[in-house]
Amino acid sequence: QVQLVESGGGLVQAGGSLRLSCAASGRTFSSYTMGWFRQAPGKEREAVAAAHRSGSTAYYLDSVKGRFTISRDNAKNTVYLQMNSLKPEDAAVYYCAAGVGGTYYGWPSTYDYWGQGTQVTVSS
Repeated sequence: QVQLVESGGGLVQAGGSLRLSCAASGRTFSSYTMGWFRQAPGKEREAVAAAHRSGSTAYYLDSVKGRFTISRDNAKNTVYLQMNSLKPEDAAVYYCAAGVGGTYYGWPSTYDYWGQGTQVTVSS
């Protein structure tokens, strides 16, 4: 049983930055694949970024490469998403997810636990 709680969302102007945080309750956090997903109205949920259990591999959606960075602090059971140079099309509800095993970065159905989401709004 793992609980995930996101924070850090809010309103930002285009070109600005936000850092999202996801705190996990599981004591085997270091063994999880961690991912960030987002969903905008009328669009399907998409993978934004993901970090392998080892922390040595990261996945990024093409449209956020060079702007977003995923990182994790296993000692704090926390994963972060640093978002720079935000664009209006980045506006969405952002979700943190954890995969215990057999997890594929971009496939929501392969993740086992989900947070409730945090809203990111970007004004132009």
